[in-house]
Amino acid sequence: MKYTPIEKSFYIKNRNNFAARMKANSLAVFNSNDIYPISADSTMPFQQHRDILYLSGVDQEESILVIFPDCPKAKHKEVLFVRETNEHIAIWEGEKLTKEAATQLSGIETVYWLKDFQKIFFEMMTQCETVYLNTNEHYRSSVETETREARFIKWLKETYPAHNVAKSNPILQHLRSIKDPLEIDVIQQACDITNKGFRRILDFVRPGVWEFEIEAEFLHEFIRNRSKGFAYTPIIASGNNANVLHYVQNNQQCKAGDLLLLDVGAEYGNYSSDMTRTIPVSGKFSARQKEVYNAVLRVKNEATKMLVPSTDWAEYHVEVGKMMTSELLGLGLLDKADVQNENPDWPAYKKYFMHGTSHHMGLDTHDYGLLHEPMEANMVFTVEPGIYIPKEGFGIRLEDDVVIQSTGEPFNLMRNIPIEVEEIEDMMNS
Repeated sequence: MKYTPIEKSFYIKNRNNFAARMKANSLAVFNSNDIYPISADSTMPFQQHRDILYLSGVDQEESILVIFPDCPKAKHKEVLFVRETNEHIAIWEGEKLTKEAATQLSGIETVYWLKDFQKIFFEMMTQCETVYLNTNEHYRSSVETETREARFIKWLKETYPAHNVAKSNPILQHLRSIKDPLEIDVIQQACDITNKGFRRILDFVRPGVWEFEIEAEFLHEFIRNRSKGFAYTPIIASGNNANVLHYVQNNQQCKAGDLLLLDVGAEYGNYSSDMTRTIPVSGKFSARQKEVYNAVLRVKNEATKMLVPSTDWAEYHVEVGKMMTSELLGLGLLDKADVQNENPDWPAYKKYFMHGTSHHMGLDTHDYGLLHEPMEANMVFTVEPGIYIPKEGFGIRLEDDVVIQSTGEPFNLMRNIPIEVEEIEDMMNS
């Protein structure tokens, strides 16, 4: 791995927190992700399942974690199974975790080779009544591929039909949404790497460069700072491309006078950053571009102040909608009649700002978090309003990542990334 792992005390604490919420005489099972095939003998780069990573720190395929707090055999209260390594694997694939290394990383004393799983798991299943299954219940999930976890759940239900089942996800949704200071430090590292990438492209962007060249500049800076690369597929959208919210082709040439929307974030240690900036290709905003830009910036700054403990998710978005409506009226994009006659289910401002303002972030770019529960201290959110005007040939979105504080305004993890008009113009023309 390129990154420095979080200390094992973090994973021990996470397992203890999860175990404290389990039913009596129950166990929970968590699987690594598969390595997904492309074709022939090609595969996608491995990405660990965030839940087993959160609970163990193990960033390796074919690993299984079992948590069984009430197990009568003390050494089986938490067990880690990893793929057996050998000299052949070390030569062809690189070094894998030994049992000792797995213990050092996770804090789990009992580590077995994966080939022994079914035998040992059978013994544990004879001693428990309920099994926690790790289904994906994130509100944005849309999974068509059968995952390793899904195959395991199917196997377990067929093999042990008399056991009760429970869901791990509601517990993890709450635990993972509130970040430990160690996690916030890692997210800050990801944001700092993103900052380096952004400053690099401010020196690079000019009329005639291609969107994919800008993407390459970001990737270069990310990898040289020990990131695996982008936390999500980057959006490098010049001109009217910015009005396509998930534009990822990144294959057009940047033209003089255009704006360039950059929705880009580095990962570090499997944690995400999520930044959006909009800059002028020629190094100077036009008067109209600046007017719209500053309107978006005002909404972002005011929305950020609302991210405090006890804020309700739905009410927050209603209030942000009111702010945006006021700005759009000032820009002449809406008039009073538009607002008076609006559909309450799709307010007038949605014509120019059609997406949400914030989402949880952390191990996943759209991280775990229960939207029906009030916001709490140490949750990490994006703040990303935008105004999209196809008829004028540009769209503007600005986005920072912030940590909710117990008192006062949120802490901006992207406070060092240039965002003011004058700052951006000065840096592009220096």
